[in-house]
Amino acid sequence: MQLYNKLSAKERAALIDEAGADRLTLSFYTYAHIENPQIFRNHLFVHWDELEVLGRIYVAKEGINGQLSVPAPNFEAFKKHLDSISFLEGIRLNIAREQDTKSFLKLKVKIRNKIVADGLNDDTFDVTDKGVHVNASKFNELIEDPDTVLVDMRNHYESEIGHFKGAVTPDVDTFRDSLDIIEEDLKDHKEDKKLVMYCTGGIRCEKASAYYRHKGFKNVFQLEGGIIEYARQVEDQGLENKFLGKNFVFDHRRAERISNDVIANCHQCGAPCDTHVNCANEACHLLFIQCKKCAAKFENCCSAECMEVNRLPIEEQKALRRGKGNSNKIFKKGRSEALKYKK
Repeated sequence: MQLYNKLSAKERAALIDEAGADRLTLSFYTYAHIENPQIFRNHLFVHWDELEVLGRIYVAKEGINGQLSVPAPNFEAFKKHLDSISFLEGIRLNIAREQDTKSFLKLKVKIRNKIVADGLNDDTFDVTDKGVHVNASKFNELIEDPDTVLVDMRNHYESEIGHFKGAVTPDVDTFRDSLDIIEEDLKDHKEDKKLVMYCTGGIRCEKASAYYRHKGFKNVFQLEGGIIEYARQVEDQGLENKFLGKNFVFDHRRAERISNDVIANCHQCGAPCDTHVNCANEACHLLFIQCKKCAAKFENCCSAECMEVNRLPIEEQKALRRGKGNSNKIFKKGRSEALKYKK
């Protein structure tokens, strides 16, 4: 019985090209009590591997969080399998607006302590006492209210390329960093302001809304389904789109365009640009914003130094990387001092 991915990304990409079938990129999450995450994880892998599902799925005792890609011909079978699991029956699936057959190239189902790294002690508050979920129409109405404080619960590199008009966008690297900062900034308005939050697909707001209610905020709201669902409802219902720019996503596409506004700039030259790339130097792999001119000038690298390393033979590059772990301190997101125009 196969319980782990055995194909490289290159091999999987070739198989996708050979199959020639459309694939659907989607995401979902739910908080639920999972007694044995390992057994559940293996169950998912066996069934989804047969359906050629690819993606990154986190399973924990508190629930499941998945971003994945499904062959279009297998979508109904995939949905049927979800519905066969009691706490996943009828779950909302956030279907990507911009599809890419290679948004994911491996199936990774991982066990985690939490489905989102929030740094919270859930035993100290009621995680089910959540804020009010609102749809796109109600959200648009709320954020026009002068008594509303609109907060982006995402990280700096996400909000940099796209956010809602008038939103507070904390300059943070992780979700857990934003929680205390937002509480401190709004401590004098826990009763007289409406706290309205949004994130990519809703999962970060799900926990944050309960946390802020626990911290004394009286009027807490969250955008149901996040930016992904908002964009769908705006298009389907002909609503005014109040989102500017792109929605950052955690797959090979890196972003979906929600409006034609370009609100960011190239981190190397400052020109208007909202295209995230990873530095071609594998020892760096920095996530940053780069325009086409700078991509050509720096050969897809974040700096002249990385460009020189990337020109070395592969074996020499591997020798330089040997013994150095690929930690978050290496794979920073847009924070390098080499980037003159970083946020």
